[in-house]
Order: sequence, then structure tokens, then C-alpha cells
Amino acid sequence: MKDHLQFYIDGAWVPASGGRTLEVVNPATEEAYARIALGETADVDKAVAAAKRAFGRFAHASRKERVELLESVIAVYKKRYDDIAEAISDEMGAPMSFARQAQAAAGLGHLSEVLRVLRDYEFDEVVNETVVTREPVGVCGFITPWNWPLNQIACKVGPALAAGCTMVIKPSEVAPISGIVFTEVMHEAGVPAGIYNMVNGDGPTVGQALATHPDIDMVSFTGSTRAGIAVARAAADTVKRVAQELGGKSPNIILPDADIVRAVTHGTRQCFSNSGQSCNAPTRMLVPADRQEEAIAVAREVAAATVVGDPRAEGTTIGPVVSKVQFDRIQRLIEQGIAEGARLVAGGPGRPEHLNRGYYIRPTVFADVRNDMTIAREEIFGPVLSILPYRDEEEAIAIANDTVYGLSSYVTSGDLDHARAVARRIRAGMVHINGSPGDLAAPFGGYKQSGNGREWGRYGLEDFLEVKSMFGYNARSA
Repeated sequence: MKDHLQFYIDGAWVPASGGRTLEVVNPATEEAYARIALGETADVDKAVAAAKRAFGRFAHASRKERVELLESVIAVYKKRYDDIAEAISDEMGAPMSFARQAQAAAGLGHLSEVLRVLRDYEFDEVVNETVVTREPVGVCGFITPWNWPLNQIACKVGPALAAGCTMVIKPSEVAPISGIVFTEVMHEAGVPAGIYNMVNGDGPTVGQALATHPDIDMVSFTGSTRAGIAVARAAADTVKRVAQELGGKSPNIILPDADIVRAVTHGTRQCFSNSGQSCNAPTRMLVPADRQEEAIAVAREVAAATVVGDPRAEGTTIGPVVSKVQFDRIQRLIEQGIAEGARLVAGGPGRPEHLNRGYYIRPTVFADVRNDMTIAREEIFGPVLSILPYRDEEEAIAIANDTVYGLSSYVTSGDLDHARAVARRIRAGMVHINGSPGDLAAPFGGYKQSGNGREWGRYGLEDFLEVKSMFGYNARSA
């Protein structure tokens, strides 16, 4: 077992102030393989103080300096790419192919995209005789999740650096090792002391300390809606900016004129990807009622072809879910779906038959799901698909919008104009039309209880900027 008992504060690895530790468990084996220190409020205070001291200098760094800093970070990230992918696979169970091609790649993609944005971004604009300028918001606190660990670290750290902010990051204690490797990247890249700081710990201690700290100007949180509400409440007393990327229950409307085999195949695979542990997964598949049996047959085939197993084995499609807590919760929700009358057509409770340890979930498909059932309302965060039949397009749109969430959504039609028209009626921050992938230059974020603010690309950069009006800046001399 490897110990990681230090935090990164003011440009150096320093011991934790307390003695609490936590074992990091590999979800594929259920065995602990590493140990981290859990931070205390005193550790957060030290890190925030370092970030505050550094902000006075870094806020006025030139564009050239920030570009060069991001270039250096990207170069070292590429050098440590395999280490990052292996850490992600071990800590949260992603198959190695997925860890390399998607998980680690996402982090690099965000850093590269914000570098592209920074090179040409106009921080000043002229309005009459006023110059409107955009300046860094200040010291930022980042609380990041375990399901896409480097994706969420990079899409916060990258734009914060581009904006001129300093930061304290708390990676998820469930999957902290990739965050430690990323911190080693930042150190090797020569990020000046105090600009980037990392304190491991749990939400009630380190997360709470970041959210309430009077010297934190902005907190950016990614995680569950329940935890996001707690962060917002904690931040309210200091009126700091709060950006949140929270839960989702994304509808996938397959219209009657769609190629149902292709659409259901794609949608089911997307639902199961990353073992279902994506906030934007298309977990509610809406199909015409008279074609539900066709959809069931296709989804059942996809479930049967999904290889659940060892993340290190060739051919594995999905690995385990991240923890026993998640495993138990998903099992409970599957049982609840059966109890509430949904028709189980693939998968079900328990591990796959060939696996006797690890937090593995059977790829599961329910049909005849009503939108008032628990499995259609709650974010399951596992490879569980709900198929909901609809009578007509109006009902499909109504069902899609009947959720407290509004993160992502999906629409498929044989007629692009038809798909576009339906997409405009969905109350969500994102719509994938006809299977289109996401775009790192476009904003990522949601409506309603899926959060506020936007990440990725220019929109992510602007979340870390304050707007200042300088009246008379361009006035003629008296």
C-alpha cells in the first residue's frame, strides 16, 4: 500500500496538520491499495493564505506569461499521460482503454482548448467612452468528483489559470490519486508557488472549509445536487460566487422517423458508458409506444454484448462502479424499479455471474417505465436504462421536461429540421442532435437543479472573470 500523506501548499509538499487518514479502495478488487491524509480546517487556511498571497502577483501576469504556463502544464501532462490513465483506472474502475482514450484525454483536451481561447480572447471592450474590462475573480476553491476526475479538475484549473486566478483544489477522497498525479504535473511544469494548492479531505471538513472561507472568492463544485445545495448554503454568508455542475436525468427522445436500431444502439451504449457514472448519461429513453418492443430487442442485444469485467483485461467494455456505497445504492434502485412495476428486460440485481468480487453491476434495461417511477426520477449513476413509451411528440417533450434536472438531453430524427425543432423545446443546458458528440469549445452546464454557470472553452474562462466598467477611460482630456 502506498502512502500519500502530504498536501501541496505554496509550491511544496507539506505534512497534514492532523492524523486522520483514509484508505483508497480499488473497486475491481475491493482491496485498499493506497492511503491518503484527510485535511483539516487548518490545512485549508494555510492553502488559502498561500493562494491569496500569490493572487496579487498572478492577477497581473501578462497574457504571454499565462500562455507559457499553460503550455508547460500541457507538455508535462502529455509526459505523465499513462500515469494519469492508470491512476484513474485503479481508483474508479474505468477500463484502461477508456481511461486512456476518454478519461485522461478529456483533461488534456480542456487544457488545450482553454489555451487556444486564451491566445485570442479580448479582455477589454469599448462601450462609448467606457472601457469594460474582465479581470480574474480571485482565489478559487475547487471541489471535484470521482466519476470523471481529470476532466473536472482540468476544466476548472485550466480556465482559472488562463483568467489569472489562484486556487485550492480538493479532489474526491474516493478517487484522489489522479489528482495527486495532476498536482505533480503542476509542480514539474513550474507553476509558481501559491497559484495552485491541493488539500485532500472529505466534504464535511475540507469542502465545508473551502465553501465558508472568507478569503475564497469563488467556489466551483461538481457532484450531486444534494451536496451542491450544501455548498451553496455554506457559501452564502460570504456572498462568494458559486458555480455548480450537478446531477442529471437526461431524456433521449427517439422520434418516430428515426432509425430505431441505430438510435437505440447508440443511446444504450451511451447510457452504459463509464459504467453509467456520467451526469449527462441518456438514462431515460423515450420511444414511440408502438415501437417499444423493437427498442427492447435492440437494447437487450446491447446489454448482452456489453463486457463487464477487469479494467485491465482486453475487451472489457465497462468496469465496476466506484464504491460499495454506490454498488449498494444501485442495487436498491434496481430492486425498487422491479417493485414499482417496471418490466425488467435485461440485467437485474446482483453481480454478473462470472464475477464474485468487485463492485460490478449487470447492464440493466427496464421497459414500460412511467415517469413517476423512482428509476425515472432519481439519478441512478449506474448502467441502468429506463425505456419510457410515449403516444405522440407532445407527450414525449412533456415527459422529457418533467424532471427537476436539466443538464443534458438527446434527440434523434431522420429529418434534421425536425430534430432541431424538438431540441429547442427541451429545457436543458445541452442537446445532442442525432448522436452528435459534445464539443469542448461549447458550454457545458445545466438548467434547474442541474446547477448554474458553464464550463468548457470560452464560457468556462468567463466564469472566472469579473466585469469592471471604467467610465471616461476614453474621454478626451479636459
